Amino acid sequence: MAKSSLLSAAAALLLAAAPARAFSFAPPTHHHALSRPKLTAAAGPSSARRASTPLMSTADYLEDLSDSDAVAAEADDKDPPLFEAPLKGIKRDYDMRLPLYKSDIKDGLNTQCLAAICFLFFACLAPAVGFGSLFGAVTNGAIGTMEMVSSTAMCGFIYALTSAQPLTIIGSTGPVLAFVATLVQFADKMNLPFLPLYAWTGIWTSGILFASSITSASNLVKYLTRFTDEIFSTLISFIFVLEATQNIGRSFTNPASSFTKGLLTLVVAVSTYFTANVLRGLRNTVYFTKGVRKNISNFGPTLGVVAGVMIARWAKIAQGAEAALPALAIPQTFATTSGRPWLVPLLDLPVWARWAAFFPALMATVLLFLDQNITVRLVNNPSYKMQKGRREKNMLDGMHADMLVISILTFVTSLIGLPWLVAATVRSISHVRALSLFDSAGKLKKTIEQRITGLGIHSLIGACVLFDKPRAILHQIPTPVLMGLFMFLGTSALPGNEMWERIKELFQDPSVAPKKRWSAVPRKVSTLFTAIQIACLGAMVYVKESPIGVLFPVVIAMLAPLRFALEKGVIKKEYMDILDEDE
Repeated sequence: MAKSSLLSAAAALLLAAAPARAFSFAPPTHHHALSRPKLTAAAGPSSARRASTPLMSTADYLEDLSDSDAVAAEADDKDPPLFEAPLKGIKRDYDMRLPLYKSDIKDGLNTQCLAAICFLFFACLAPAVGFGSLFGAVTNGAIGTMEMVSSTAMCGFIYALTSAQPLTIIGSTGPVLAFVATLVQFADKMNLPFLPLYAWTGIWTSGILFASSITSASNLVKYLTRFTDEIFSTLISFIFVLEATQNIGRSFTNPASSFTKGLLTLVVAVSTYFTANVLRGLRNTVYFTKGVRKNISNFGPTLGVVAGVMIARWAKIAQGAEAALPALAIPQTFATTSGRPWLVPLLDLPVWARWAAFFPALMATVLLFLDQNITVRLVNNPSYKMQKGRREKNMLDGMHADMLVISILTFVTSLIGLPWLVAATVRSISHVRALSLFDSAGKLKKTIEQRITGLGIHSLIGACVLFDKPRAILHQIPTPVLMGLFMFLGTSALPGNEMWERIKELFQDPSVAPKKRWSAVPRKVSTLFTAIQIACLGAMVYVKESPIGVLFPVVIAMLAPLRFALEKGVIKKEYMDILDEDE
C-alpha cells in the first residue's frame, strides 16, 4: 500500500500543472512489430525471417520496422498511460532491444569505440575516485574510495550488459552524496549504526524502484520537457567546471602548496583541456586526410591526458620535488576502506528502525528515479538519431527495463555497503557524442549503438581495483590532468543545449547574429524565458550546496509544474511551444 501511495503522490506532483493536451514530446503513434503479437506469415517475408532467426541484424530489424509501421500505427493513437499492466513496459523494452544483442557486440568492434573506451575510462574513473574520497569523509570511512570504484566497475559492467539503453553511463552524483550525509547525521542523532540503516534504506528504495519499473511509472517523464532537460544538463556541466576550477584554485591557496605548484597545476590542467578540445575539433578542419582527422579527433581527449601527464613529468624531472603534483589516489589493496566485512550486518539495526527506514527511502527513491530518467531522456534525444530498440522520436523506450536494472543494483549494493549508482548526465552525454558519426558537412548522421564501450570502460576500472600493475600506472597520473578532463567534460556537453545558446545570444548583436530555431519569438520573450531558466539553475545550485541539499530532487520535480504555469500568463503558449519544442 505504501508503494502505491508513493507512486500516486509522484503522479499527482507532475500532473498538478499538466494541461489536458497532447504534448510535442509524446511518443509516436506506432509500435514496432516486436512490441506486439507476432504477425502471421502473410504479413511479409521479413516476419518469417524474424520467426526463424533469434538474433536479427540491424538491417533486418529496420526492415521489419518499415514493414510493420502501417499495421502498428493504429495501435498506439493515444499517449501511454501513466501506469501499465505489470511488466508490460519492461517486456516491450526488451522485446525491442534483445533481438539486436548480436549487433550490439559486432557494432562496437571499431577504432572509434576503442577511442571512446580510452577517453571514458578516465572520465568515469576520476569522478569515482573523487566521490569516493567525499563519501569516506562524510561516512567516517564506512564507504570510501575502494567501495566507490568497486561499485562503479561492477554496476557499470552489469548495466552495460543488461540495460535496454547501454549508452547510458551510471555513476554517483552530488545529490546522492548529500542524501547519504543526511542519513549519517540521522544515524548519529538516533544512536543507530550507519551501515545497517543505509542498507535497509537501500532495500526499501530498491523495492519501490522495482515497483515503479514493473508498473511503467517512468511514463511520468513524458511531462518533462526541454525546459527541464536544459536546466538539468547545464547544472551538471556547471558542477564539473566549478569542481575543476575550485581544485585548481586551492593549489594556490593551500598552505601546503607553493606558487610554483599552483602555477604548474594551472598549466597542466589548461594544457590537458586545450589539447583535448583542439584535437576533438580537428574533424571539422581541412587539415590531413579524412581518416587521419577522424582518428585524431576520436582519440583527442585521451591524447589530452597524455599531453598533461608528459608536461607534469617533464616539470618533475627538471625541478625535482618542488614540482611534484598530487596524483590520483587509489587504495593499494582490494579491501573495504575501514577493514569491515563486505556484507553489511542487517540484523544489527533494531526492528523498529528497519521499518522506519522506509521514510528516508521515499526521498532516496525520488532522487534516484529523477536522476535516472532525466538522464536517459537526454540520451534518448532524437537529435542523436539512434534507432535500435526505439520507436521513432520516442524518449521513453528503454526506461522501464533500465529502471528494473537500477532497482536490482540498488538492492545488491545496499547489502554489501557500496554506493548507489544512477545514470550520470555528463558522462552519458560525453559517451553518446564520442560515438557520433558525422557527414562531410559536419552534421550528425547517426550514433554507434553498441555495448562494447560500456563493457570495456568498466572492465578497465575493475582491473584497477583487482590488479596491482594498473593501479601503479594510475598513481603516476597527476590530479590536475583529471581537472583538465573535467573541464573538457563539462564544456563539451554544452553545444546543442539551447539554454546555453540563448545565454550566449544575450551578448550578441541581433542584426548580425545567425538565425536560430526560436528566432520567430520576440527577443524580449526569449530573454525572459532564459532568465527564468537561469534563476531555476541558481536555485538548484543553492539548494544542492545548502544544508537542505537532500531536497534537491524535489526542486527538480517542481520544474515541470513551473514550466506549464509559465504559459498560463507569463509567456504566450504560441511562444512557449517554440521555445520548449522537443526535437
